[in-house]
Amino acid sequence: MVMTIQVDQNLSGLSEQQFVLVGFEGGLETQAPLFALFLVLYTVTVLGNLTMILVITLDAHLHSPMYFFLKNLSFLDLCYSSVIAPKALANFFSSDKVITFAGCATQFFFFSLLVTTEGFLLAVMAYDRFMAICKPLRYPVTMCPVACARLVLGTYCGGCLNSIVQTSLTFRLPFCRSRRINHFFCDVPPLLQIACANTALNELVMFGICGLIIVGTSLVVLVSYGYITVAVLRMPSATGRHKVFSTCGSHMTAVSLFYGTVFVMYAQPGAVQSMGQGKVVSVFYTLVIPMLNPLIYSLRNKDVKQALGRLSQRHVTA
Repeated sequence: MVMTIQVDQNLSGLSEQQFVLVGFEGGLETQAPLFALFLVLYTVTVLGNLTMILVITLDAHLHSPMYFFLKNLSFLDLCYSSVIAPKALANFFSSDKVITFAGCATQFFFFSLLVTTEGFLLAVMAYDRFMAICKPLRYPVTMCPVACARLVLGTYCGGCLNSIVQTSLTFRLPFCRSRRINHFFCDVPPLLQIACANTALNELVMFGICGLIIVGTSLVVLVSYGYITVAVLRMPSATGRHKVFSTCGSHMTAVSLFYGTVFVMYAQPGAVQSMGQGKVVSVFYTLVIPMLNPLIYSLRNKDVKQALGRLSQRHVTA
């Protein structure tokens, strides 16, 4: 009975913990431009990704595996930027900038889930292009709707597994020092800085799992595009080569931006200590990349531009 009461008291005390998201230091002259920047980035992110989702859903010409994966990418970009941006925007002019223990854990769980899922999805998209270009006869069977749905489900399962591990390891730590998180959202590196226990295991797990995911998915992308490059160079038609390189170039641009920033933040020693640079890098992959992805895929994709034209004509006619 005494043990039950103690456990209940510990859980109650844990749930009452609060953190302060320091964000970006400076007065109103700094906070106002940053607020405007975040607001513009987030607004463009929401509009761009919603447009991609609607266009791919409504246009029958885009009902193919490649655009099914692209729609899921837009959904992930929309969701994980929404996990971060609204709270960050609210904190710019907030006096306390408080986030509860439960709110911090929830934000971190979904952010980790969605970002990891996106990493796996980018690898799946590279595999899809490999099958379409290098194995065209087997492509309709290999990438049938059921297989595509299973691949997307698998990316979410992988993201969920990583998120559960990272969240459970991080939030079991005692935070008995200053609860001021030197960041604009709840993430592993700044949380480890304020823990009053040995965080060597947490850092090892973060570097190990994130490094394994980044290296593994990057290898899938590199091998896939290695085969694709060889196949494209053998194409007799210059028009065909240009079309394939345009489509694959969009994907490689998105992959390079995403993996590059995530590697800098999570998969190298010293990332936990360099939170000044970490904030800038975090802005890039939480807001800039989700904003750029729809632009990258729409501006360099003839099919998407034609679909936008058809939808706009249908709207004018209606």
